[in-house]
Amino acid sequence: MHGESGYGLWTLVILNSAIFIIFAFSFTKPKSATDWRSLGAFSAFILALFTEMYGFPLTIYFLSGWLSEKFPGLNIFSHENGHLWNAFIDSKIDPHFHPIHIAANVFIVLGFIMLSSGWKVLHAAQKNHTLATTGLYAKVRHPQYIGFVAIMFGFLLMWPTLLTIAMFPILLYMYHRLGKKEEEHMIKEFGEKYLDYKKNVPAYIPKWGELFNKESSEV
Repeated sequence: MHGESGYGLWTLVILNSAIFIIFAFSFTKPKSATDWRSLGAFSAFILALFTEMYGFPLTIYFLSGWLSEKFPGLNIFSHENGHLWNAFIDSKIDPHFHPIHIAANVFIVLGFIMLSSGWKVLHAAQKNHTLATTGLYAKVRHPQYIGFVAIMFGFLLMWPTLLTIAMFPILLYMYHRLGKKEEEHMIKEFGEKYLDYKKNVPAYIPKWGELFNKESSEV
């Protein structure tokens, strides 16, 4: 009834997981125990995601009885139908070209752009022992964490699983805690200068009036 399975592709699981985890490591450069816990949680999210995407579809197995009853004749173990939202909305569009999949890719690409842009500013500031307040850091205090969240949300939109949906809010909380820890360190290092920056620049959601302002803050 289910036809040929589109899973068991463990080489793709390992390859894709390694690419994203190494990329995350290169941008976070973990030092403290909090940093390592944050990277470890992100790595677990990535491993869980690609394991279900290419290796073992735990969510589909868990929902197989309901899916088989709700969508009789549907090959639930084909890779195409791993895009569960495609089955739920009974879309006839190829899931790779569906607006939902395109939106997911947009979030992922934007996340990578934020990571890359944020890292350039942060790396220059660390090298000069100054406060990062230009570029994306002029709009929000934690652009790299927003980038990570955008990537994870994009993957959730693209390939929702029970495990990664459960992990997502935990990761949000961990990144928020990590941001708080970093701010405590910045206050100790830069004092009033960072407090002024913190007062004028939001943590995660940019001020609409400042979003497209090309001028960088110099606080």
